Amino acid sequence: MITSVAGFPFWQLSFDESGRAVDPTADMHFREDVKDGRITDLFVFCHGWNNDRDTASVLYRGFFGEMQTLVGRSNLAAGRKIGAAGIFWPSIKWPDRQQSDEGGAVGFERGTGELSHELKKVFLEHSQHQTIDRLLARLSSQASSDEALGGFIADLKTLLTSEFLIPEYHDLERRAATASLDEWLRIFDQLSSVELDDAQSSEGGAAGVGDFVARAWRGAKAALRVATYWQMKARAGIVGKVGLGPALSALATTVPRIRVHLIGHSFGARLVSYSLEGLHVPSGTTTPVKSLYLLQGAFSHFAFADALPFDPQRSGDLKGMNKFVDGPLLATHSLLDTAVGLGYPFASVLANQDASAESDLMYRWEGIGHDGAQAVNASECVLGSPPCQYQFEKNKWVNLDANAVIKSGPPPAGAHSDIIHPQTSWAALKAAGLC
Repeated sequence: MITSVAGFPFWQLSFDESGRAVDPTADMHFREDVKDGRITDLFVFCHGWNNDRDTASVLYRGFFGEMQTLVGRSNLAAGRKIGAAGIFWPSIKWPDRQQSDEGGAVGFERGTGELSHELKKVFLEHSQHQTIDRLLARLSSQASSDEALGGFIADLKTLLTSEFLIPEYHDLERRAATASLDEWLRIFDQLSSVELDDAQSSEGGAAGVGDFVARAWRGAKAALRVATYWQMKARAGIVGKVGLGPALSALATTVPRIRVHLIGHSFGARLVSYSLEGLHVPSGTTTPVKSLYLLQGAFSHFAFADALPFDPQRSGDLKGMNKFVDGPLLATHSLLDTAVGLGYPFASVLANQDASAESDLMYRWEGIGHDGAQAVNASECVLGSPPCQYQFEKNKWVNLDANAVIKSGPPPAGAHSDIIHPQTSWAALKAAGLC
């Protein structure tokens, strides 16, 4: 059903965890509405770590609200009419403090009730739910014994093993399921810092920081959340390839001249990127996707690489997919986004790297939102204020340094969701060639 967001015609596109359209009839009406509305440029925005429809809607209203203000102050390209679509897919809130700002940032609080609720949206099998119940019971008790911690680790391995069967998981991540007790305890110790509650953070440090048991259980809770990272990463790829990609192909069949501009935040950046794999472009036709814009992308910065710097015989999962973007490819990055790399300390400890080699390992596993798209011959520029100009080129990557803009947010996610700004919306309009 057509609605309105910030004065733009707006459609909701909903997919389940397998990439199936939640309402195929609505998708059919969406295509006809775009055609009847004479939309020339459709911005398709996908949220990330949040399956709360209301919060995702706030994100869309904020971003397109900034865009509408900019359009009102600028000269829109002649003959162009903007429409907007919001993707809704079953991601999770980053458990478990569920107080979010208007950008969708989520923090943490004590207690396991909300954590259980959100984890069971990620791990869907009944046997996995039983394992989660045991894990959370152990977290609640926080018994100070090797047996208790060992039991938690055994259950966590069970949960992880069922998910590591997904082919796209990398070798380093697979090691999480087979790590020794000592390795897991080192992981917990490193991850414990992300579990500091607000009171501890305001005091400038953790109460009882020297207490090994307390640190171990804080780290155990963080490790359980990190486990969701890999599963949500896989789900975003599936929904993009199986759901959004074919939906865009069907739209291009109904509206042959439509110009689609893909925008994704966090895991949503991964989803819209993987939609290119599911896009069908008939011979002799041009792809409908005219720009790709990744806001603090939560997936590998080597995803589009032809060859990996640390292993030239291998390529990124999305090698060659830029050919399905008939326009520029953009990625914002900010060092103040501390959520992007949450999974990587986990991997670095498992690899038993010494301090001198750790920076190289982190570079191997960092996300696009940390330093932009890598090994793709990207150009670099600062995310500027309107009406700044950019030198965007077809099929070329531009990494937008957003450290001066995407900079605010509480720990542990930091500035990950600080994406509602005139600067971010302006870059989308310029990439689309609309202003």
